[in-house]
Amino acid sequence: MVAHMKHRASTVRLSASDRAFYVTITVFLLFCFAVVAYPLINVVSRSLSSPQAVAYGQVWFLPREFTLFAYERIIADGMIIQGFLNSIFYAGFGTLLNVTLTIMAAYPLARRTFYGRNAIMFFFAFTMLFAGGMIPRYLVVRSLGLVNTRWAMILPEAIIVWFTIIARTFFQSTIPEEMYEAAEIDGASDVRIIWMVVVPLSVPIIAVLSLFYAVSHWNRYFDALIFLRSQSLWNLQLVLRNIIMSANRLLDQEQDIGAAMATQERVEVIKYAVIVFAAMPVMILYPFVQRYFIKGIMIGSIKG
Repeated sequence: MVAHMKHRASTVRLSASDRAFYVTITVFLLFCFAVVAYPLINVVSRSLSSPQAVAYGQVWFLPREFTLFAYERIIADGMIIQGFLNSIFYAGFGTLLNVTLTIMAAYPLARRTFYGRNAIMFFFAFTMLFAGGMIPRYLVVRSLGLVNTRWAMILPEAIIVWFTIIARTFFQSTIPEEMYEAAEIDGASDVRIIWMVVVPLSVPIIAVLSLFYAVSHWNRYFDALIFLRSQSLWNLQLVLRNIIMSANRLLDQEQDIGAAMATQERVEVIKYAVIVFAAMPVMILYPFVQRYFIKGIMIGSIKG
């Protein structure tokens, strides 16, 4: 009897309005997917097509006259490996420092027993409304002796207030105050509570923060352009910019019209390959944290 009732419940037929609703939602989501996916596929296809096919507008969905010329040109640049390693260092060490400081700041702000937390949170949020601008920031970095050092790419963005608010909200809505009190009764210090209680229960939000911070470090182009002078310190974004500028200089030096047009075609394909090359590490990283992403960002922003 129970099995029969479960079978009937599982075979409940949807009404016509429900079916129409689901069909509409499915079509809409497929349309959104196409709008987002097509430009990405188009860029990848252009980067794998011949310069002539790209110049004549023959590439729409799949590559035409498949070639790895653009990627070979990028990899052949002697600075590309150094820039890649520098970006990995900036993103890896910078993200570790970012997440550590964010958790250390969010933990006391999430504790009800922390006196003055609302006032401190106000000053934190106040910095989101007003910024000094590029020139004061550069003067501060220079006065600290960080210009043309690796620290210039890490310390100025060591903590972001918005991510701190998200982490604080996650702690408040996920970890009961009673758990903190139980740990304190057992003699645990705040550092031990963070390591033994907060971190194990905060894997989703840590994954989200790591992704956000890592992407921010990986795409940090303007800071590298302003603060870094030695090519040995350049990140991948700055190296790729240098490749494009070198290709453009070759285009300006061409005297023959036919050769200039051929050079321009090659430069266009190189630009598409640069986009793919710069975005590929982030696209590879995202699937590993996807399952935590939605859960962490939703719980961290439900209530503040």
